[in-house]
Amino acid sequence: MERVVEKLIEQGKTVATMESCTGGGVANAITNVPGASEVLRFSAVTYSNQFKVIMGINPRTIDKYSVYSPEVAREMAKAISEFTAADYGIGITGKLSRADINNPYGLDNQVFYSIYDRENNTYYTYNLFVDRDTRCDNKDMVIDDIEDKMIKLLSPKVKK
Repeated sequence: MERVVEKLIEQGKTVATMESCTGGGVANAITNVPGASEVLRFSAVTYSNQFKVIMGINPRTIDKYSVYSPEVAREMAKAISEFTAADYGIGITGKLSRADINNPYGLDNQVFYSIYDRENNTYYTYNLFVDRDTRCDNKDMVIDDIEDKMIKLLSPKVKK
């Protein structure tokens, strides 16, 4: 996440995360970088539906689409951005190598995440299937993918 933190600092931007299946892994990766305190506003691990709702996710969205959906990932990203006034919010939900008896819907090993750009009111939403041998490796796969997408988002656009 060094390049992500570096680019956020250069641009004077901030980020906040609301993570479920990654368990705070994105925030951890960011805070492993010197200077992270300049860019990371807040991180919430909302593992249960109850705390997703407390943090601003509409329970009807969970009921209609399931907690494992791009719709919930988008709401998570926007809610955490608005809660913290961060320039970017990242919301992550999905199943990693284990069925969830409390939420039987959704495919195993499928993760949805969304990056919300508050300034432009724009969502960048992704669907990722994880295929590593361990839960920890699957988390790393998601974190690496988010890092790649954030770098692209923060890189200047080349005009033709």
